[in-house]
Amino acid sequence: MPEKRTAKAELTRSGIVDAAMRLFREGGYDGTTMRAIADEAGVSLGSAYYYFSGKEELVQAFYDQIQVEHATAAEPAYGSPVFADRLRGVMEAFVDVAEPFHDFGGQFFKNAADPTSPLSPFSHQSAPARQASTDLFRRAVDGSDLKVSPALRAELPDLLWLLHMGVVLFWVHDDSEGQRRTRTLVAGLVPLVDRSVRLTRLPVVRGLVDDGLGLVRQLRGA
Repeated sequence: MPEKRTAKAELTRSGIVDAAMRLFREGGYDGTTMRAIADEAGVSLGSAYYYFSGKEELVQAFYDQIQVEHATAAEPAYGSPVFADRLRGVMEAFVDVAEPFHDFGGQFFKNAADPTSPLSPFSHQSAPARQASTDLFRRAVDGSDLKVSPALRAELPDLLWLLHMGVVLFWVHDDSEGQRRTRTLVAGLVPLVDRSVRLTRLPVVRGLVDDGLGLVRQLRGA
């Protein structure tokens, strides 16, 4: 696809994604076909395949769409210089944006949990959405009142994204109204993260942090 799409093409593409999400919610990911998606979107099967190679690419488009909405919802959090406020704002913004899709979040997770699946958040195909999400946590760190070593500051956005993935997993299994328990988790987790990260400046902790960062780099290069 060209980098610049016409307004009509973008509207068609968005309509196909929206149709896919409706059908995924109603009949599940595995039970939905590309033909059904095309019919729901009011386009030919050939047109659907012109924009998307298959259901997996549709899900990737959905991931990208969620990241755009997450970034917009998180924007007010950056108005505060306090790291804890920024982090909580970013994490709560995801819960707000993702709430309408909670009912079928487990269906996606079933496929995304397969390490060989392109739907995995760690896959090559998910790299753009993963980077967009990590950038939100990078913004939460940059410009905040958080003072840490340059080495930890460089790795912290990726570590926060991994923490975010743990919260997402909790969210998938959270059947409380409005995912109340996930919101409680975020509210309690953020102060712990904030205090723990600030403690890394203490000499007695610094050596452990350096060892931990060394392990992260080693695993990344393995």
